[in-house]
Amino acid sequence: MSLRPLAAAIGSSPRVLLFLFGSKEGLVRSLLARARSDELAFIEQVRSEQPQRDVAMMIRTTWQWLVYERHRSLLTLWLEAYARSLAEPDGPWSGFAAQTVEDWLSLLAGAQSPGDRRTRAGAAERTLALSVLRGALIDLLATGDIARTTAAVEAYLARAEG
Repeated sequence: MSLRPLAAAIGSSPRVLLFLFGSKEGLVRSLLARARSDELAFIEQVRSEQPQRDVAMMIRTTWQWLVYERHRSLLTLWLEAYARSLAEPDGPWSGFAAQTVEDWLSLLAGAQSPGDRRTRAGAAERTLALSVLRGALIDLLATGDIARTTAAVEAYLARAEG
């Protein structure tokens, strides 16, 4: 993506965008950070409305945000940045994937009881939950099949809760 069409679309110039964000990658990181902030605000809103705070609730709430059609292009951008971070570990996306994993694990840890949070089993539970969410998201982005991917997330939750 070139900065020229983006700058023209928002009534700015590529120079202003570079001044504000430092680079095209800086702009994308800012967009992804804003999306993360919006997602966390949504999760916090749901948390305030539901007294139950557990990993299953966190997964359902997160999935609800992820499947929203309006987020699809941004999540595709996230996946591209994630993959570039892995493919070019010393490039401009260095550390992005690892930081994303840590952010998610921290969010999921906040939904666990303090006792579970500190155990190896608790860490494994968070890692599995994250793997299910990330895998389902990648499938959703590839196919657009909300019903199938949601059913997979719910099947995981049924097993985890049962």
